[in-house]
Amino acid sequence: MPPTIRPRRLRQSAPMRRLVAETRIHPAQLVLPMFVAEGLTEPRAISSMPGQVQHTLDTAAREVERGIAAGIGGVMLFGVPQHKDAVGSGATDPDGILNRATAFLAERFGDATVIQTDLCLDEFTDHGHCGVLADDGSVDNDATLERYADMAIAQAEAGSRILGLSGMMDGQVEHVRTALDATGHQQTAILAYSAKYATALYGPFREAVDSSLTGDRKTYQQDPGNRREGLREALLDIAEGADIVMVKPAGLYLDVLADVAAASDVPVWAYQVSGEYAMVEAAAANGWIDRDRLITESLTSIVRAGADTVLTYWAIEQAEWLQARGLSTQGMPDQGLHGASGARP
Repeated sequence: MPPTIRPRRLRQSAPMRRLVAETRIHPAQLVLPMFVAEGLTEPRAISSMPGQVQHTLDTAAREVERGIAAGIGGVMLFGVPQHKDAVGSGATDPDGILNRATAFLAERFGDATVIQTDLCLDEFTDHGHCGVLADDGSVDNDATLERYADMAIAQAEAGSRILGLSGMMDGQVEHVRTALDATGHQQTAILAYSAKYATALYGPFREAVDSSLTGDRKTYQQDPGNRREGLREALLDIAEGADIVMVKPAGLYLDVLADVAAASDVPVWAYQVSGEYAMVEAAAANGWIDRDRLITESLTSIVRAGADTVLTYWAIEQAEWLQARGLSTQGMPDQGLHGASGARP
């Protein structure tokens, strides 16, 4: 007897599949992480992240302009200083590369997009850790909070609209919120990297920021085996006043992302990190996958799991593809960003 229930009716054509798609991506859901380096006269390629660079101020401005034209939600800035020390002095120097880049871009584009900044010490310390070290070499949580408060004020004064607290120190959201409010920055939002795991996927990022890290960050970033802990951290950050919470990385932690999204009453973001980007680019370069379809599929899976916004190095490319197709939203495409072959233009 032939079936009377035929789910395939809703898959019979591309227009039908698009019509009934459960998950759609909009350019405004995408945020571009960007690296701005001190002392460069031209962009410097990041070898482990093909297509990504350390920017000069001028090339960063051109990339932000491109992002605005593509309709992405904003940019997240990371600074790469020439000089580092034990307490990351460059992070709070108004003339330090991150604060200088923030002011430069906020002045030009602050009314057209959301300029955001990474609030962490790892790029600025000579030991590469996300905080101040105690005499025994461990990261001193409470001394680090004082540095974060100073960083928050400096970044807010430079023009950052969202501060990305990525250091995973206990109490960081409450401490930074208190410091911002006490200095007249009540409107500066806090993005808490709440469930941030000690993953092997951060390797390319360390090249991108010229990391000085020795050892690991397992005493403050989360154990990859812990699912409930990710939700606990997010709920703690919400209670401390986070405006947005983050799960990082995205692709290997979709279960945690779904847990947080189900429980959160603030926006939930996810970061598609450097290693996720590098794996796709490397496999595509070897002809093993359809690059462009996989980019869209990976972003769709992150949104499907519950992310309201995704930090991704493909933000502009994906948004431009949506524009080229005349789509403000979309389901999974039948072809990649540049056609069935998945080849770059």
